[in-house]
Amino acid sequence: MNLHSTINPNNSEILNNTSLTNIYNREINQINSQQKTSWTVEDSEKLYRIQGWGSPYFSINAAGHVTVSPKGDLGGSIDLYELVESIKQRNIGLPLIIRFSDILEDRIERLNACFSKAIARYKYKNTYRGVYPVKCNQNRLLVEEIVKFGQPHKFGLEAGSKPELLIAIAALNTTDALIICNGYKDREYIETAMLAQRLGKTPILVIEQVEEVNLAIEASRKLNIQPVVGVRVKLSTKGIGRWAGTTGDRAKFGLNIPEIIQVVNQLKNAGILDSLQLLHFHVGSQISSINVIKDAIREGSQIYVELAQLGANMKYLDVGGGLGVDYDGSKTNFYASKNYDMQNYANDIVAEVKEACEEKNILPPILVSESGRAVASHQSVLVFDVLGVSQMPKEEPVVIGKDEHLILQNLYETYQSISKDNYQEAYHDAIQFKEESISLFNFGYLSMSDRAKVEQLYWGCFRKIQTILKDSEYIPDDLEELEKIMASIYYINLSVFQSAPDSWAINQLFPIMPIHRLDEEPAERAILADLTCDSDGKIDQFIDLREIKSLLELHTLKVSDRSAPNSTHQKSVNEQKAITSIYEPYYLAMFLGGGYQEIMGNLHNLFGGVNVVHIKLKPSSYTIEHVVKGDTMTEVLSYVQYNSESLVESIRCQTEAALQKEKITIQESRILLQNYESSLASYTYLSDS
Repeated sequence: MNLHSTINPNNSEILNNTSLTNIYNREINQINSQQKTSWTVEDSEKLYRIQGWGSPYFSINAAGHVTVSPKGDLGGSIDLYELVESIKQRNIGLPLIIRFSDILEDRIERLNACFSKAIARYKYKNTYRGVYPVKCNQNRLLVEEIVKFGQPHKFGLEAGSKPELLIAIAALNTTDALIICNGYKDREYIETAMLAQRLGKTPILVIEQVEEVNLAIEASRKLNIQPVVGVRVKLSTKGIGRWAGTTGDRAKFGLNIPEIIQVVNQLKNAGILDSLQLLHFHVGSQISSINVIKDAIREGSQIYVELAQLGANMKYLDVGGGLGVDYDGSKTNFYASKNYDMQNYANDIVAEVKEACEEKNILPPILVSESGRAVASHQSVLVFDVLGVSQMPKEEPVVIGKDEHLILQNLYETYQSISKDNYQEAYHDAIQFKEESISLFNFGYLSMSDRAKVEQLYWGCFRKIQTILKDSEYIPDDLEELEKIMASIYYINLSVFQSAPDSWAINQLFPIMPIHRLDEEPAERAILADLTCDSDGKIDQFIDLREIKSLLELHTLKVSDRSAPNSTHQKSVNEQKAITSIYEPYYLAMFLGGGYQEIMGNLHNLFGGVNVVHIKLKPSSYTIEHVVKGDTMTEVLSYVQYNSESLVESIRCQTEAALQKEKITIQESRILLQNYESSLASYTYLSDS
């Protein structure tokens, strides 16, 4: 483009040098914008699919930072990167979980609003009473918030074990809210639940095993309390996805139809058939297809009306869990997604139950659902930092002379000759020469220095081929693994086993992305490796639109000024000790992990629970409502029966003995004991402050 040809000399705007300079600058900027395709936040939105899985809570602002809108469509947002920086200034280190209480409240509001709308639309003659399954996340502050936010909707709790029953009885004080008592039950469990009626609670004992009926009858006679009883049925409708095997005839929990008839007869013979008021079924967690839900509701509704016709005092239909979360944003029946929204879910339940009841002239039941994942997942964001990176060599190979080893000459010739016409052949040649060089080295015919040159050339060949493939529309089958081979490994300050156990155990997908620098194009493709000394401690599956990605697009780490060899930044001894990474902070986050991940984590390598911060949105800002400190080393050691005082005393005795033998100085022993005691009181994760 000719700059001068765009300037009209007769233009009245050109009157002096200043106006000429302004026009020149405008033209230069225009030329630069045409010559350079810049990365935008919109590109990052598409790449990380944040609008698909994150709406209406998560987005990206003009600064390239992830923002959180805790109240969804109602307005107000928080810059996540700035929030993390602010939290760190409060001496709360990474990794950390940030809980947004307003998101939790919004999820409960949305769920109840969807059922209210469906009930009004279909003129359904009863109400909805949701319950939160405590097993999804039992943390006290979270359960207390669910109870508080659920009060206007008479939102209850579901207990799947005796400890969870104790939580539910103590935490739930909402009038008419239900306590659904699931799981295996002994006499104490049943008596405790029944006695909770004396406290004004509404516990419903769901019979999961035939043997529990006699326990309930005996407890009723002993306590002179008539229980409210439900039965859990094994539907013939099969679930879908990872938890499909938990449903159907071979399901772990529930009764088949003959067993339900047996329960009805036992209750009738005991004179308390009118205590049978609820039917419960469950077709699995994270149901991705609405058709499965429809089939289950249709079958369950027919069983409900049949029980009513048998004389049971039926009042409640508990459709269980299964309301999915769209982890990958694809809105499909893929196991990490769902092909319906919350309103579709409510509509189909209400419509199917109404139709079944009207056909048999049965009063429709109070509808109950046990939505845990759909309520709790969005409110939690796990933020962690990158500590370092391992990459394939990027330096240019050295020039190989004709006097050097033949294997080096052959590989160098291959490297120089790589082109669009022969890259596939060159790929296999490079592999062959690399294998031959290892054999030569193992037999002593190749020096370590020569082997180093071979590896530089080998990776140089792969880099050149990778560059060609980036512009290619077709990638040959034998080169599909090249990108994985050349991928970086980003080391993250996290334990997958503690904070993302489903990612490791069942390959559950979660959205993971940087929370800043999103106005920059990511130049690296990487997997994530955690702190544990375990090869399984990694994340190498990521969400994508059409298929699962094995690599995540990330930004090149920037070397920190404070760690540069010639840095003018003056560092004290303590500051130098605090530096655990040579890189500037680079923050990643895992989203939609508020269900199950926190409570199912384990102590692999004794990495404990992480710091947790509860955030509440204010009209012009936010407030930190609660801080729950992560485990210290003393705490995790106590979980495996170590006493910190005994450990310190053991080290003291050993240092004293070493002093006597003059193997250690007093100053060294003092530093050792100080570090030992300081470590015991510290966070189990690495810190840069």
